[in-house]
Amino acid sequence: MQRIAALYRIEQEVAMVTTGERQEARGGRSRPLWNALHAWMTAERRKVPDGGGAAAALDYSLDRWKALGHFLEDGDVSIDNNHCENLIRPWAMGRKAWLFAGSELAGQRAAVVMSLLHSAKLHGHDPWVYLKDVLERLPMHPNHRIDELLPHRWQHKPEAA
Repeated sequence: MQRIAALYRIEQEVAMVTTGERQEARGGRSRPLWNALHAWMTAERRKVPDGGGAAAALDYSLDRWKALGHFLEDGDVSIDNNHCENLIRPWAMGRKAWLFAGSELAGQRAAVVMSLLHSAKLHGHDPWVYLKDVLERLPMHPNHRIDELLPHRWQHKPEAA
């Protein structure tokens, strides 16, 4: 864990620099730590009996070592995919619940609503303010201007006092 934490500390330090500077820091500071981590993992794997959880974890990483180290080759590549994981987490968490939507059509409708809400969030809107406003406008909103209510075009119109 300490070896990995050291790599993440370097990443934190170079987060706001240019791609070239990040690449240089990774080559000079991260690569030696990365190589030492690989050597340690390889040595540990020889000590661990086959079939256990530790062996599986070490094999998983060692089998993917080149791909895991791609961040060392490209200054634009992140050390991990946490950003993407966090973006898809709401969908992964809801996946089992959506199995019980009631019908295929209800599931499709739920997917549309969830997509709209998540898109609103990605565009900086409060999803519930967005949904409430859109649902209140829909009955009187002209069909030919429905695209105005999509998250990337929506403008909140505060209620009159």
